[in-house]
Amino acid sequence: MFIRNMRQTLRSPIFVFVSLFQPLLYLFLFMPLLNGLGGVPGLPAGKTVQIFIPGLLVMMALFGSAFVGFNLIDDIRSGVIERFLVTPVNRSAILLGRVLRDAVVLLTQCVLITLVAIPLGLSVNIGGFLLSLVLYAMVSITMASMSYSFALIYRIEDPLAPTLNTITLPLSLLSGIMLPLALAPLWLQDLAKVNPFSYAVNASRALFAGNFQSIDIIEGFVIIFLLMSVVFWWSLNSLRKLEE
Repeated sequence: MFIRNMRQTLRSPIFVFVSLFQPLLYLFLFMPLLNGLGGVPGLPAGKTVQIFIPGLLVMMALFGSAFVGFNLIDDIRSGVIERFLVTPVNRSAILLGRVLRDAVVLLTQCVLITLVAIPLGLSVNIGGFLLSLVLYAMVSITMASMSYSFALIYRIEDPLAPTLNTITLPLSLLSGIMLPLALAPLWLQDLAKVNPFSYAVNASRALFAGNFQSIDIIEGFVIIFLLMSVVFWWSLNSLRKLEE
C-alpha cells in the first residue's frame, strides 16, 4: 500500500516542490522581519534563524499533512477504497500506506528547507536534526490521520476545509511557531500549555541546538507519540465504520 501511494506521488513530483512555495515565502519574506527583534525574550540576538526554522518545520508538518483527506474523498467517490475493503488487505495497511507516504513527502520538504536555510546562517546539529525528522514525521502522521478521519466521516469536500482550518489555525497560533511564546502574555502562555504541538516546537528547537539534556525533547516526543496513536486509532475506526 505504501509503494502504491508513493508511485502515485512520484508520477507528479512537481507537487512536492510546489508545496514548498509557502514555506519559502516565510523563510525569505517573514524571517527578515524578526531580525530587529533580536535580544527580546526567547529570541537571542543574532539567532533568529535558529529559533525560526525549527518552528517553520513544525508548521510544515502541521499544514502540509492536514489537507490530504481530499485525496481520500476522491478515492472514496471513485470506488477505490470500496475495492480495497473487499480484499484481504489489512485495514490498518490501507491507512498506513497513506500516512507513511505523507510523512516521506513532508520529510523530503523539511530537508530541502533546512538546506536552503544553512546559507542564511542556520547552524544544524546533525544528531539533533535527524531526531527532529522523527518528530516531524509523527506530527505529519497525526495530522494526516486526523484529515483522513474527517474525510471518512464527511465523504464530501465542502465541510472538510472549514473543519481543518478551524482546527489547524489555533493550533499553529498557540504553538509558538512564528514567534517564541516567551513574548506572549502569561494567559496566552498558560493556554498554549494545553496545545500538544507547542511541545513539539520546543522539542524541535532544543534538538536543533543540540541540547539533548532538555526536558522539552522528552515531553515533545511522548506527547506527540500518544496523540499520534490516538488519532490513528480514530482514523482506523472511521475506516472500519465505512464497511458497515
